[in-house]
Amino acid sequence: MPAETSPLANLPGPELLETFDNQFPDREYEIEIVCPEFTSVCPKTGHPDFGTLTITYVPNKKCVELKSLKLYLQQFRHAGIFYEHVTNYILEALTGKLNPRWMQLKAAFTPRGGIATTVTAEFEIEDGKRN
Repeated sequence: MPAETSPLANLPGPELLETFDNQFPDREYEIEIVCPEFTSVCPKTGHPDFGTLTITYVPNKKCVELKSLKLYLQQFRHAGIFYEHVTNYILEALTGKLNPRWMQLKAAFTPRGGIATTVTAEFEIEDGKRN
């Protein structure tokens, strides 16, 4: 009997994300990126899910390169994944690459079946350690 694989195994990896050096690493400032055309697939129904991702972060030494972010997010178009999972999965990928001082990912999905869902996940470095 073949081993059961995790549904997260076929998702895009963080190696698709590119970074560039933050030219002001000693200044605390905020970057907000809005991605209004995010799509994934409901793993239960197979129907498409549409949402707006708002990524807000205080960079440390690295910033995310936007074209690579766009290409990374497009890889989810055919991925069967729940809202909660995809939000946290993308946050983990971004924080793993950037190691920001703080990051929030807000995923606001359009209503399906009369229910709208927004998932918000955060990451923060406390005392120099990942939280």
